[in-house]
Amino acid sequence: MPDKQTVERAKRDLKRGKAPSTAAGEFVREEIDHVRQGKHGARSPQQAIAIGLSEARRAGIPLKPPAAGKTSKGTKEKAKRDYEQGQTSPRLHKEGSTPRGRARMKAMKKEPKNSASHSALSRQARSAAKKRQASAGR
Repeated sequence: MPDKQTVERAKRDLKRGKAPSTAAGEFVREEIDHVRQGKHGARSPQQAIAIGLSEARRAGIPLKPPAAGKTSKGTKEKAKRDYEQGQTSPRLHKEGSTPRGRARMKAMKKEPKNSASHSALSRQARSAAKKRQASAGR
């Protein structure tokens, strides 16, 4: 669950007229911090980013699911469910835990922590930028 301050910063960004992706960046930043602090790990920088975007959608940030052809079918469906759940009834600070949630956190604690390192995020940003430039020129 996202921190109260993260949700407030994201809502403030939206009120200031910034793009939903900018507001969602607050959730991604929080997720990167969690991995760096060792709360849990992530298999790759992309996974940490995806978790942050999912939390943003579930918290009510109007971040649309990815366009056709950008990701796998399962990822698109999950993003769509998260978006709809966040737009209808965002549950920001749910109490309690389910066996599935505990199992997910147990598995994530075993993942590597260095996937949120400065160099790993730098590599991810560089490769994403290369893809954008290649498609922009077409």
